Amino acid sequence: MYNNNMGPQPGMPRPPGNPQPGPFGNPFTGPASGFIRGGLGAYGERILGSSSEYVQSNITRYFSDPQYYFQVNDQYVRNKLKVVLFPFLHRGHWARISEPVGGRLSYKPPIYDINAPDLYIPFMAFGTYVVLAGLSLGLNGKFSPEALNWLFVKGLVGWFLQVMLLKVTLLSLGSAEAPLLDIVAYGGYAFAGLCLAGFAKIMWGYSYYALMPWTCLCTGVFLVKTMKRVLFAEVRSYDSSRHHYLLLFLALVQFPLLIWLGNISVNWLF
Repeated sequence: MYNNNMGPQPGMPRPPGNPQPGPFGNPFTGPASGFIRGGLGAYGERILGSSSEYVQSNITRYFSDPQYYFQVNDQYVRNKLKVVLFPFLHRGHWARISEPVGGRLSYKPPIYDINAPDLYIPFMAFGTYVVLAGLSLGLNGKFSPEALNWLFVKGLVGWFLQVMLLKVTLLSLGSAEAPLLDIVAYGGYAFAGLCLAGFAKIMWGYSYYALMPWTCLCTGVFLVKTMKRVLFAEVRSYDSSRHHYLLLFLALVQFPLLIWLGNISVNWLF
């Protein structure tokens, strides 16, 4: 008869014995396990939470909410175009309207503030610029899909140069707090004036030579006033003469940049 009480036979593995606890016990299975796991969990949540808040704050700081820039209506579009195309007639202030949101200072959307940047007008103006460029090429018998494609790229390059110009100007004055989409919007308003000049060129060629300098002047004035009152609001100390020279340079650069963009030809480099 087989005896279950017999010891292990030679050659057979021994069953594992109960491990002896260390002098301090197992920290993850002993009485203090709940305290340690809770502490590690709280520490991990704090790290992840702070990282998430840091990322979210930087996204909001530099990119903002894209939906914010499309909260517009017909009245805003009309008034904004008047400010962009005729900045000398704008009698109100240029500062944006702020409001507290979630314990932080924010700005009202474009539908409630004429000085707020939007992306609706720049995108619509850019599309109109491309359409007018294609129409102008067609009327001169130079239209082709390749030429229109190059003009589209030319417009994007001009927009990019405008954004880089504004960004470098901000950095030169020690201000880098403006969200990127704000700068993209301000740089894109130049296409509104280009559309006006392009349409005039199609209707009557000679009017282009009168409207193009006006477009460059008004765009420069608009950007100078916007940079001075809105984007430089957080700059507390700066060299006054340097400030004015940079703003003057920003206004003067609009002439060669917009004239280059307004020159509709097959060779988009000129």
